This record gives sequence, C-alpha cells and structure tokens, in this order.
Amino acid sequence: MAFYMSEDGPMTLGRSAERMPGEAEARLRAALPGWAQLVLGALEGAGYEAWVVGGFVRDGLLGRPSHDVDIATDARWQEVQRVAEAAGLRTHETGVKHGTLTVTVPLDAAGDVVPAEVAKHWEAVEVTTYRIEGPYEDGRRPSSVTAARTIEEDLARRDFTMNALAFHPARGIADPYGGAADMAAGIIRIVGDPDARFAEDGLRILRACRFASQLGFALEGATYEAMLSHKHLLARVSTERITHELDAFVAGAFVHDALMATWEVLAFAVPELAAMARCPQRNPYHVYDVLEHTAWAMQRVPPTRLLRWAALCHDMGKPAAAFRGADGIDHFYGHAEVGARLTRGLLGRLLMGTAFQDDVVRLVRAHDDEVAPTPKGVRRALARLDGDAELFRALCQLKRADALAHSELGAARAEQAAKLEAVLDEVLAAEDAFTVAALAVGGRDALAAGCPKGPAVGALLDAALEAVIDGQVPNEQEALRTFMREQVRRARK
Repeated sequence: MAFYMSEDGPMTLGRSAERMPGEAEARLRAALPGWAQLVLGALEGAGYEAWVVGGFVRDGLLGRPSHDVDIATDARWQEVQRVAEAAGLRTHETGVKHGTLTVTVPLDAAGDVVPAEVAKHWEAVEVTTYRIEGPYEDGRRPSSVTAARTIEEDLARRDFTMNALAFHPARGIADPYGGAADMAAGIIRIVGDPDARFAEDGLRILRACRFASQLGFALEGATYEAMLSHKHLLARVSTERITHELDAFVAGAFVHDALMATWEVLAFAVPELAAMARCPQRNPYHVYDVLEHTAWAMQRVPPTRLLRWAALCHDMGKPAAAFRGADGIDHFYGHAEVGARLTRGLLGRLLMGTAFQDDVVRLVRAHDDEVAPTPKGVRRALARLDGDAELFRALCQLKRADALAHSELGAARAEQAAKLEAVLDEVLAAEDAFTVAALAVGGRDALAAGCPKGPAVGALLDAALEAVIDGQVPNEQEALRTFMREQVRRARK
C-alpha cells in the first residue's frame, strides 16, 4: 500500500507506491506560500479535507520554480465559498459548473497576508471539489462531472503520473500512482489506460511532448505507442491550444532530445517534419540529416520564441530543394527561399501574429546569406532587414547555432557569427546610417537637387544610402546633396 506521512506516523492510501523521502516533503513545505496555507487551513479548520495538487507539487519535487497553487478538497464549491468568505477572502465563480471556485487572498507589498482593507494586491488560488469525470464527448471537456469521495479517486483523472500527486504540509505527499518513482526515473507515463486517456483529450499528446522538452524525460513505451496511434485526434483540438503547446515545446531546455523522440507525433501538427526526417545531407559540411541538424540548431539558440521557431524552420525548405550531384554530394540551392514560403504557411496555419511571422520568415530567408564581418557588410545586412538591429542580432545567433550543428568544417563558421555581433556593436556605437531614415538628407533635398517627383525620389535616396553604406560618401548633408545633384545630372544625359 502507498502511504503518506502524518504527524502521528504513516497512513495507508491506495495502491502501491513508495513513500516520498522527508527531504522532498520539507522542500515542498518550505516552498508553499503562506497565502496558500491560509486557504488550506480555513478549509480544514471547517472540517473538510484539502490537498495541494498539480504543477506546484510536481515542480516542487523536481526543484523547479512554481508559483500557481491549486487545491483539491472534499468540500463542494458552495461550501468552499462560505468558508473562504467567512475568513475574509474573496471568491469568484470561475468554473463552478465543474466544481472550481477561485479564492483570492489579500496581501501587502511584501506578500504577507493582511486584512482586505489594506491589501496591495490579491493572490488567486483555484479550489476544486474532488471529482470523477464522465466521457469526453467533444475531445476536450468531460460531458459530466460527479463528486469523488477521496483524493485518490480525484488523482485518477489526472493525465500523467507526475501530475497525479498531492501534498499537505502536515500529512505529506499522496502518491497513489507512482508519480514520484516515475519522476525519479525520468519517465512520462499516463495514468491508467493510455488509449482511453488520450481518446478523452487529444491535446494530452502534445502535453506529453512538451513535458519531454521541458524536463528531459523519456516517454514510457505504452504511453508513446498510444500517442502515435491517437495523434489523429489532434484534428479535433483547436489551433490555439495546439499552438500554445508547441510554443512551450520549442522553448524547452531539452528540445533536441524531445524533437528526435517525438517528431512522428508532432508531424500531425507540423507535417513538414516528416520530410525533414527523411532528408539526408551527404556533403562534407554535414553529419546529420535535416531533422537532427535542425534539432541541434534549436538546442543551441537562446530559448526565445523567435529564435526557437526560426531554428525549427530555417532548413525546412531543404527536402524540396535537395538534389544529388554526379559526385554523390547533396546540394540544396535556393532552400532558404523555399523555407521562407513554407514557414509562412506553417505559422499562418498556427494562427501566429503577422509581425511574428514576418520576423521568423526574414530570419529563415537570411540565415544562409554571406555577411562579411566588416562595417560595410553589417550595414548592408541591416539595410536588408529594414534597419532592425535586434533582428540582425538574432540572425547572428541563428547563424552561430546553425554552424555548430554542422560537421567540423561547418562549425568553423560559428566564430564568424560571433564576429558579426561584435561588428554590429561597433556600427551601432558609431551611429552609422543603414536606413534611408537615418540619412542626413530627405525627400526635400532630393527635389532641391532636381529630382522629379514620384518614385525617382525614393530611388535617389536609396542610391544615397548605398553610397553611405559603401563608404563612398559620408553621411553629411552637404556631401549627400552634392552626390544627389551629380546623380540627377548623370540621369539627364
């Protein structure tokens, strides 16, 4: 029998599992905020049972930061509301249809519990009645919810064993499904029958992938097989929910391992992965196929949303562009442009914002550009990116990660990417012009030089910018006016 620790000793609870060590309990006890303990104490002081559940327990045991606190209790939501308001707390009927009430606790600026009238802010705790869920007829929510009698019955509805844990500061940890042992072994395992649990909510498939990327855990065999056989259920999941999970996946600390382990599942949401996995790169600059090269590039860029998606997409065009020369070497001419188009399609399907799409597409299109590590070369590259210095910095980071994911021959390019960032800093410090807006002249100067109105004005300013970037003319008003007059004179000949 599994058991948790009370102040009086061990107590039995459900099926077999090992008792958690006292050190883990002490760590959770120390991490549990006072405002959450207040809600627990109010419920138990009124004669009900309550436990902290969910991500706070999981992350606390893993030594990860955790802020949100969820509580499960045998009290009905109306009883929770009565107890909370009697204790001077506020309540919000956010999910009472499924037994969830949000309780807010008044805090001062230091985070200590205070009377409501002097509160600086309020901290929210979701309190949910123990429940058993009916069928998931819409593939997202249970069609019915009934009250459960015990915490073990409530934990049975959780998705993975590492999420089916509960904690109480006095009673310790409840672990009826072996979640602690699975976390210690680095395993993601579904609670109960994998086929049934994924059929309830297809998004759990992507949640498993996301946890693999965030935690570096492996998927238990039966769990992964069920993910593969049920990935078609993702067609029933809203795009917004899929995109949310994919954003978290690409940002994971173990994204390389997770992508290589789960790409066949992810391919239902990102079908471009299937072609990448089957695209070898037989040339001296590569040692991986396109997918694993991509996975290493993702691992080696900073975990920002922009860079991780750019790294995922940067070589997406290679399968379409690939051909093998007579010498047996694989070539991918034009793959960046193909990849830019595929990236636009992918991010558009995932309903990502237009500005974000634009930035990712520009990075994909430019990732293979040759940029000389000189002020002139950097100014030209900045001009192609509409003067966006931070986007160029991201391009340098993408180039570095891309190079490090090559063979030793390709990895040598990583140093050049670092040099580009250094030159960028020099260009910015010197306040060099790399956009028309930064020129010391404008449209009126062009007209004064004799340029006809219309598109010719923009063309003349572009020519002036080119001359400044090339170092032919200083970015000074009189010098540029002279340059423009000469350009107009030549055009009239």
